[in-house]
Amino acid sequence: MSTRQKARAVIARAHGAPVTVEDIWVDPPRAGEVMIKISACGVCHSDLSAAKGVIPLPPPVVLGHEGAGTVVAVGDGVKGLAVGDRVVSSFVSMCGHCRYCTTGRPQLCDQAGKAAFTLPDGSTRLTDMAGQPLNIFSGCGVMADYATLHQDNVVKIGQDVSMECCALVSCGVMTGVGAVVNTARLTAGSVAVVFGAGGVGLNAIQGCRIAGAAMIVAVDRADSKLELARLFGATHTVNASGDENIVKTLKKLTGGGADYAFECVGYGEVVAQAYGCLRKGGTAVAVGVAGVKDTTSIKTLTLSMEEKTLTGSYYGSARPREDFPRLISLYQGGRLKLEELITHRYRIDEAPQAFEDLAQGRNARGMIVFD
Repeated sequence: MSTRQKARAVIARAHGAPVTVEDIWVDPPRAGEVMIKISACGVCHSDLSAAKGVIPLPPPVVLGHEGAGTVVAVGDGVKGLAVGDRVVSSFVSMCGHCRYCTTGRPQLCDQAGKAAFTLPDGSTRLTDMAGQPLNIFSGCGVMADYATLHQDNVVKIGQDVSMECCALVSCGVMTGVGAVVNTARLTAGSVAVVFGAGGVGLNAIQGCRIAGAAMIVAVDRADSKLELARLFGATHTVNASGDENIVKTLKKLTGGGADYAFECVGYGEVVAQAYGCLRKGGTAVAVGVAGVKDTTSIKTLTLSMEEKTLTGSYYGSARPREDFPRLISLYQGGRLKLEELITHRYRIDEAPQAFEDLAQGRNARGMIVFD
């Protein structure tokens, strides 16, 4: 398949406006690129943030970064990928040779900044039906029937797991579980608090369970989400609605504070709460994507006098070519829940409703499924 393909795609035309579903043209891959026929794409809060302008990508932008599909065309010089391979997208472009890639932190790759809304060469393979170029979310743009990605944004997977489950692994699961096991390196027997029981938070919760936490407290403002948190491994739940001192509540519940706290919401105030609920020597991890002007305030003295740590986790400190297969193996072994994350499936023409459901907190993860 070396010709351009017509596809249906979900597009953010203007910040704050509802997403649209439109026909577009997807050009074939150039050197180092592959074209993928998408089978499934998760509707992630980061896509909503891009549509709102919280993540300030220039519109119009084709959304989608949590996708899985099959390679249908391969450009010159591509290594390790062939037509017919099943793959998932990786929304951080990882070159493999910068200082971060070579020191085991590829999620911080210098190339990623060059592929925030284009391919690494600064162009895209997408145009609308009027011939105008379209940007792509995080070098992916996989909320469409077809997508052309750079090979550095693609990870090959096996044949024996559903595309929907594989799509989940590529973002929400990696981000949540990875924050626990890769970034924080939570130790067995620890006390953990997770703020936010959405798609990423639920995966942080099951990451804590997999790592052997003795007590896992889920904090949210929706009882429906807290019920899901129990399913994924929370031993205790706290509804923060109306609680004027959630830090005090959590310190009492945990017997003096948590060893680890994970903020999976994306608000500076909640990051401060995660840090505040720690016991001495504890670690708080900011996982959610906050607005560019959002700030966090903490008592500086506690950093030294209580030896607390406040750190961030981007993409679960992912090494996709190692971590994706490992997560799939955990799923196959019955230790990682994936199907249970999907609370609603949509056709692509139902994408505006999927985004509205996400904004209203109705889903753990909505999934757009393609024919």
